[in-house]
Amino acid sequence: MLRLSKKADYGLIAMRHLALLPETTASSAREIAGQYDIPVELLAKVLQRLSRQGLLVSHQGTRGGYHLARSAKAISVADVIQAIDGPVTVTACSEDSSDCDQYEKCSVRDPLWRIKGRIVAALSACTIFEMATDTMEDEVLPEVSEEKPDGTAIMFAPTTD
Repeated sequence: MLRLSKKADYGLIAMRHLALLPETTASSAREIAGQYDIPVELLAKVLQRLSRQGLLVSHQGTRGGYHLARSAKAISVADVIQAIDGPVTVTACSEDSSDCDQYEKCSVRDPLWRIKGRIVAALSACTIFEMATDTMEDEVLPEVSEEKPDGTAIMFAPTTD
């Protein structure tokens, strides 16, 4: 089953919260954690990681806290998830062929890589602004090219059913 980690969930909750604030307003980890019943220590670590990855700006002091590093329209859900959990993967061979004894004869590897590409494209097409305003646009996903670990590329265009 494809599932986001709790850290990614908390990161998305915090990013949405910050996107709803006026642009120059900061919010602390404690404020956000209290509003959503999230463990403050865990959220603080998530926010620090998002800050290190350039998605948030942190300010120290009594009026300190976090705010978005750029417009909510310019931050995708994929940006947040990958900043926290690393690259999205669907199978063990998504990144390295040495993890799988079936790599050479696998009949589902390429289709699964295409599915992974579609998932990443969908997550990249959705912005924090859309999550904050609850307006998911029905947009056509772009054609995606993905490089496999052996250096060859897969091209596909997701369908819009």
